[in-house]
Amino acid sequence: MDELSELAVTAGGEVVGDGLQKIQAPCASTFIGRGKAEEFAELCRKAEVDTVIFDDELTPAQSRNLEKLFNCKVLDRTALILDIFAQRARTREGKLQIELAQLQHLLPRLTRFWGHLSRQKGGIGMRGEGETQLETDRRRVQDRIARIERELEVVRRQRGTPRQARQRNHWALASIVGYTNAGKSTLLNALTGAEVFAENKLFATLDPTTRRLRLPTNQNVLLTDTVGFIRKLPHGLVEAFKATLEEVVQADLLLHVVDVSHPQVDQQIRSVDAVLEEIGADGKPTLMVFNKVDQLNGNQATLTRFLEQYPNSVAISATTGEGIPALLAQLGSALRPIRDFLELAVPHDRPGVIARLHEVGQVVERHYDGDTARFKARIPPHLRDEFAPFLVRQLQTA
Repeated sequence: MDELSELAVTAGGEVVGDGLQKIQAPCASTFIGRGKAEEFAELCRKAEVDTVIFDDELTPAQSRNLEKLFNCKVLDRTALILDIFAQRARTREGKLQIELAQLQHLLPRLTRFWGHLSRQKGGIGMRGEGETQLETDRRRVQDRIARIERELEVVRRQRGTPRQARQRNHWALASIVGYTNAGKSTLLNALTGAEVFAENKLFATLDPTTRRLRLPTNQNVLLTDTVGFIRKLPHGLVEAFKATLEEVVQADLLLHVVDVSHPQVDQQIRSVDAVLEEIGADGKPTLMVFNKVDQLNGNQATLTRFLEQYPNSVAISATTGEGIPALLAQLGSALRPIRDFLELAVPHDRPGVIARLHEVGQVVERHYDGDTARFKARIPPHLRDEFAPFLVRQLQTA
């Protein structure tokens, strides 16, 4: 309920009250029991409430019946999340994805918008104008859905072009995933100096951002910030965001950022794992990053439990910078490719070769005495030919 309240505030609402009902199974017509619905309707009238939000997905019929009872707008969890996404989308791709999810959510609910007009009667020539308008709207919505899907397919192909370039350069791709408001954008900013919008609100990031990160091992890594996940994330939204979430599926490593100070941290981890499984990214190499250690207020037992449960995990604070060097070291280990460990002798009059070696390799030892500069360095195998004229001996592969 706290999370639903946060979602409502993020959407621009002011929460004036909440309510619960324990029932064996949802009521087919009104989701909650009829008596409880009338009780809530009376409370809404007294408090002059204009919107009622349910923490579950309602059927079109349930939404229609509840709106009649409450005499105000009724939203389910899916509609609320879609509204937040619509507010936050900035790029054309993001807006297309949201519009697609909204239209797919709206399509089965169109009937309620034309309930005030005449309905179709039996027999030839007895078709009412409301039904005609409904059919027209359905066709328009379906046409728009088909057009957006075609445009998103173009976007998906365009995303493949930089991915091919990355693969040619042998650059690793790490995607930051995690529950909404876990601190993913703050972490990207801390690691790469990016200026991605970061705010203490749910779904502050919708459009993915990719930045280059150079690790202490001299590796180049492309780090991508992605949309946050949430429990009961609408399936239609996951489908609509397939083009964006492909960055997660194609990643070499996932950085699963967890707000370790949150009271429902276990449930949040499970929710993220469920979405990763839905998009086909489960089983990928994952580095657990336990963020917001500065907000634990001395409750170290929780952190210790998670660090023991997840080997090679890292505890950090993206805000204060605590633990960032350990994260970079762990990231370098997790992404370390097979490299050739070579001893090279480069004449002093070839400074360009020396500069290139420092740019692409990890120089372990250097000596500038004598006629040539001698280096022991680890370099990617695909660049070996470039340094072949200066090779003294191969030390090992590491």
